[in-house]
Amino acid sequence: MLLASVVLIAGFVLLIKGADYLVSGASALAKRIGVSDLVVGLTVVAFGTSTPELLVNIFASAQGNTDIAIGNIVGSNIFNIFLILGISSLVYPLAVTKGTVWKEIPFSLLAVLVLGALSNDILFDRAGASVLGRIDGFVFLSFFVIFLYYIVSISTRTDANQGEGAVQFSVTRSLVMTIGGLAALVFGGKLVVDSAVTIASSLGVSQSLIGLTIVAAGTSLPELATSAVASYRKNAEIAVGNIVGSNIFNIFFILGISSLIKPLPIVGVINIDILVLIASTLLLFFFMFTGKRRMIDRWEGAVFIMLYLSYMVFLIKKG
Repeated sequence: MLLASVVLIAGFVLLIKGADYLVSGASALAKRIGVSDLVVGLTVVAFGTSTPELLVNIFASAQGNTDIAIGNIVGSNIFNIFLILGISSLVYPLAVTKGTVWKEIPFSLLAVLVLGALSNDILFDRAGASVLGRIDGFVFLSFFVIFLYYIVSISTRTDANQGEGAVQFSVTRSLVMTIGGLAALVFGGKLVVDSAVTIASSLGVSQSLIGLTIVAAGTSLPELATSAVASYRKNAEIAVGNIVGSNIFNIFFILGISSLIKPLPIVGVINIDILVLIASTLLLFFFMFTGKRRMIDRWEGAVFIMLYLSYMVFLIKKG
């Protein structure tokens, strides 16, 4: 148990540092080839901070630990909204653009609704069991392609802001950071999955609970660091865009890839957690119209944090 805990922490360290190096190296490379700051922010930053979830899910799916794979994504998305946006808005109130309110946040809500529909074969298709199969994986990835098209359409309508906001490294150093970061993510992801399964067995709790709590929180640490720092620097668009983009990426791309690797049986009571995720996304949208419009105020951030703590208490009692 003690050894597994040490290995889990080591895996999280590798995931965090790996994501940091991957984002920094890939951002520098993107800037050198003329990609705009906007596209870098919506893709490299948001998707790069979600690479820990991606690697953990790839290993979990390949090894048949489906509760960890699904719990990791649902738990990470709840953690992103309630805790990360809550903390970030306490650091500095988060004002966002009209496009984020009416396009990106609703698209993240669509992602959760699609997940809820595809993971309830028993309810909608009268099937004997609910499974996220390979067809479902293709559906997820199809929506992800639509999201990428949306990002490209934004970049073509917005002036590129080149040469600002990204640390410039040499091509060689950027490549080394990108490849080294990816290697750390692969190794760290393997350590996290293996140690999480061991801890769940030792404590006698479900893998779903471990996935929704420890694994989800650990893989979301890069998002927490990114959004908190962005909020401190009063860059609300990156703070919020990173979370919304990561949530979309987590469901449409990561679960899509995970379902293609191996169908994911829905064996736990995941519907309650999906409902919590739907509620958190709706509340995020609602908060755009309370207090100052298109802004998450400090009191709203405090509400997010209180709700997350309540959700953790519920999970522990259920588990």
